[in-house]
Order: sequence, then C-alpha cells, then structure tokens
Amino acid sequence: MRTLTRRLLIPGLTALALTATGCGSTPHTNDAGPAAPASVTPSSDGTSQQLDVAAAPQGTPTPAAVARADGKGKSEKSTLKVASYDQASGRAVIAKSAPEAGRSPSPGKSSGTGKATESGKSPEAGKSPEADKPVAVGDVIASAPAPGAPAGLLAKVTEVVGKTDKGTEVKTASTTLAAVLGDDKADGKVPVDPAAVTVEPLTKGVTFSWAKGPGLTFGPEGAKLPLGNLRLDVNASVDTAPDAPASAGASVSGFVQLAPQVEFAYDGSTGGAPGPRGAFLGMSGDWSSQWKLQGRAAASTGAPKRIPFAKLHSSPVIQVGPVPVVVNLDLTCYIQVEADGRVTLDVQQDVKGDFKVGGSYAAGKGWTPVSASNVKSTPVKASVTAAGRVKGALGAEASVGLYGAVGVTADFAPYLRGEGDIKASASSDGKTSLDGAWALYGGFDLSGNLQLQLSLFGTPVFERRIPLGTLNREWALSTGHVGR
Repeated sequence: MRTLTRRLLIPGLTALALTATGCGSTPHTNDAGPAAPASVTPSSDGTSQQLDVAAAPQGTPTPAAVARADGKGKSEKSTLKVASYDQASGRAVIAKSAPEAGRSPSPGKSSGTGKATESGKSPEAGKSPEADKPVAVGDVIASAPAPGAPAGLLAKVTEVVGKTDKGTEVKTASTTLAAVLGDDKADGKVPVDPAAVTVEPLTKGVTFSWAKGPGLTFGPEGAKLPLGNLRLDVNASVDTAPDAPASAGASVSGFVQLAPQVEFAYDGSTGGAPGPRGAFLGMSGDWSSQWKLQGRAAASTGAPKRIPFAKLHSSPVIQVGPVPVVVNLDLTCYIQVEADGRVTLDVQQDVKGDFKVGGSYAAGKGWTPVSASNVKSTPVKASVTAAGRVKGALGAEASVGLYGAVGVTADFAPYLRGEGDIKASASSDGKTSLDGAWALYGGFDLSGNLQLQLSLFGTPVFERRIPLGTLNREWALSTGHVGR
C-alpha cells in the first residue's frame, strides 16, 4: 500500500461568535459623551476645580498656560508663546503672540470689573492681570508644539537670561503636570483626528484611508468608512517555504480599521499632600480587521516572524482647562507568521471589538496597569493541507505618552491558528481512506508595559517597568476528525 497526501477542504466553516473579555486591576471608566469646550467648574470641595477635557481647536495657535511662581491663582491661558527651544541646553525664548484680529472675549468667569478697554472691548473673561506679565523664575510653562519642541513643552523657568529681538530668553528645567494642574481635577476622552495622523508605509501594497465629514468611500462596493476612523489596507507577500510549489506562494491581505481615542484623568485634590491623589493615561478604541492568510509560509525558527507594514504617528493636543497637554501616539501595524513550513492554508477571518490599555494611579497604591479587550470573530472560510501548523496575526504595537515621553506601551494581536494531520492512503484495488484530525482557532494576545515616564504626572517614580500582564483568549473555530 502506498501513502498519499491529500488536500482536505473545509468549506463554509462558521466561527463560534464567542466574546472574549479580560481586564487588569481597577480599570478606569468614563462613559461621558463628547467633551465640551475647555472650561473650569468649581468642584464640590470648594478648593479645586473640575476642568473640562477636549481637543484643542484646529487651525488656530493653542495659547500657552502659565503657572506663576508666586502661587496667586490657578494656571491661566496667556498670550505668551514659546518662540524657540533648544533641547540640549534647555534654553527657551518666550514671546508674546500677536493679537488675533476680531477676537471676541472668551466665555467663562466674569472679570469682575465691568469696564471696557480703551478700544471699546471688554477684557478677556476669566483672565487675571498676571496672565500676560513677563515670565519670572519659578514660573511653569505648558505649551503646544513649538519650534524646537515638536512634542510640546512642559518646563519650569530657572533663570531669566535677558531680552532678545525675539523675546525673553530663559533657562528651563523639566517639571510635572502637578505644577500646572495643582489641586484641580479632570477626566475625559478625546478622539484622535485621523486627518492629523501621519503614515509611513514600510512595505509595498499599503494604502491609508480616513474619514472626516460625510465619510470616505472605499472598496468595489462603495462601502462607507465610519466618521473618525482610519483604515490601513495591506496586500503583502511573506516568506514561502523553499519546497512549496509556485501555486502555494504565501501572502497576507486585508485591512485594519481603528478609531483611537486618548483617555486622560487627573485628581490633584490631596488636601496639601505632595503629588496628585489619582491619575490615568491610556488609549482605547474600536478595532476591526479582515484578513486572509494563504499559501505555505516558510518555517519560522525561534521567535515568530514579524513583518511591520506601516507606522502611524500623531501628537494631538488636548485642552485640560487652560492647559494644553500634548499626547504622543505611535502605532506600528504588523503581520506575524509562525509556521513549520509544511502546512498550506487558505483562511479568512473577520475580527471586531475594542481594546483599552493604560495606567491608573492612586495615592498610597501607586501605578496599576489596565488592559481590557472585547473581541468577536465572525465566520471564516478555510482549507487546510494534510499536515502541519501555522499561526498568523494582524496586530499593532502602540505607545502613548505625554510631551514626547512614552508612558504606556501595548501590543494587540488578533490571530488565527491552524493545525492539521490528515493522511490519505490508497490500495491497488482502488480503495482510499482518510485518517487524522484538523483544528482552527481564533484568539488575541494583549500585552505591554507601564513606563517610568508616567511620573510626569507628579507621582513617585517607580523603579522598573510595570508589565500590563499578558491577556490571552482563544476559541475554537472548527475542529474535526476523519477516521477510516
């Protein structure tokens, strides 16, 4: 009797619509709707204020916030701006912004004077006389991106060097958000504008789409990309097993669609104790992907083969009351294949769900990692060859931080895993038989770390990275056995 290898077809496999969930310790939640324009509201304790969290206005310069060294009053918006900054020396030039033509008074608290200026316009509401005075030693400046400070600037003035033709030159040192937010409170979510995301393709066959306004049309059927979403389509080859026929060339194709948002919280009401009482920084959003892995991938030795196909970067400015907080987001989307070089797959999977990663701080407890995901896998169609194993993922490495300092890193990877050991035998009388088993599984991995730079909130520095912990869920899509 001679042994043959036969391709086993598994038509129309229906995935179990299984929901996989998991979370870290004490996840931060905030189910409020869209944030209102930045403002302040006195809190119930009468000493701190509840600051609104919102995206900074587009198309106009974001005013800097200044916390005065004399401690009089809260941080305030100012006409001061960072004209230039040298990172190596920490020197900055602080100048006054040109007045905006036709600018109307800002809504907010009354100035209390009730008097008009000489030009007939009332003073900007809610601004004290100190708001625009020249900077002094001890003042803290929070600025949106500026020349020499592409990730914004959060710094304390240590010396006033003197006047220049561009403004006042000062020496600065690093400081924390506690220096400008003080004992106030803030809590909100801000969607990332896809139009502000820069994309660097790393392989051929990558296209980027985003929707703002009525939505972008894509695909042969004219589907609509939901408002606020960004989408990456990829069609890339992967290393094929050396002994595979030409018809078994390995490739991955499909798309990743994201609607990321920044989550920010701060609670400085400590009753005089140093540092805030609580804080949170993280990223969350909806995720959907549809991808197809086919062919006979080359055997991977050691770690699975990871192929980055696009890098995305954005530095959204969120307005926390009067303070512009610059958030840096980076995502690297990748394909990952782990195979033994024997199995040939033709598998397609749709994944939809959400994710949330971040760090939560509480005084007396320190930083706690937060990680959660809720993922559903929709039906797949697949065919598997006689023997072997393979695992394919379409995922993203993400980092989120403040003012250029990374605070949280995460790796979110929905995957599909297949294995089969099917053999066919035939005898001289023409009889054939099959024997063996096959299985397909869907799942996701979520892992990452909290970084030392989270101390930028004004919290104690922790000595090492704090792992988010590996969150893994896997479910059977289809399994079976063929016997003689």
